Amino acid sequence: MRLAKFLAAAGVASRRASEELIRSGRVAVNGETVTDPARDVADADLIVLDGATVTVAAERVVYAVNKPAGVVSTASDPQRRPTVVSLVRSPQRLYPVGRLDIDTTGLILLTNDGELANRLTHPRFEVPKTYRAHVSRSPVSEVAVRALRAGVTLEDGPTAPAGVRRIRPDVLEITIHEGRKRQIKRMCEQVGYPVRRLERIAFGPLKLGDLAPGRSRRLTRAEVEALGG
Repeated sequence: MRLAKFLAAAGVASRRASEELIRSGRVAVNGETVTDPARDVADADLIVLDGATVTVAAERVVYAVNKPAGVVSTASDPQRRPTVVSLVRSPQRLYPVGRLDIDTTGLILLTNDGELANRLTHPRFEVPKTYRAHVSRSPVSEVAVRALRAGVTLEDGPTAPAGVRRIRPDVLEITIHEGRKRQIKRMCEQVGYPVRRLERIAFGPLKLGDLAPGRSRRLTRAEVEALGG
């Protein structure tokens, strides 16, 4: 197994984040610092990250969390702000699948399954994510809705077509398959309707439902399998 895949399977981070950990020189195999994520490792190898031995957890878990505003989408924060990981009581080492802005609320997943996290976040898998955007102008015009559906041009290039429906004069439900930084906010700003509040209500087939803000629940085996795990 490749080293980056091993770290992901051990719940250290997603595959891509594990590759960066290795390249930065923080991982050693049998006492030797390794910077090649493709290095092959075996069960008998001693793998250490930042001085701590890394082992593959026997149980893979996924939690759904309703992230409140003011909570950061990281496992730890140097500014001591509350993190999504702190909202879940679990003996496993968890980390978030993707990110939500600090002021964005709603559904975020935590897991120790790096392979699943990679599948859910890598652009090639095009996992849909649905948001409810409350905008500062009303009503949203049909021209703006059509523009969002067709894809709009941002400073980092055109977006893919989005699923968009107007559920109230000032509220849009938007589904995208990409994961650019602040994408929904930038898309709405581009068509003239700045977002004042944003909530993610679905991730792939999983819906936020009636999970209360700040609360979490462990996904069932069937739900994990539906996500691709």
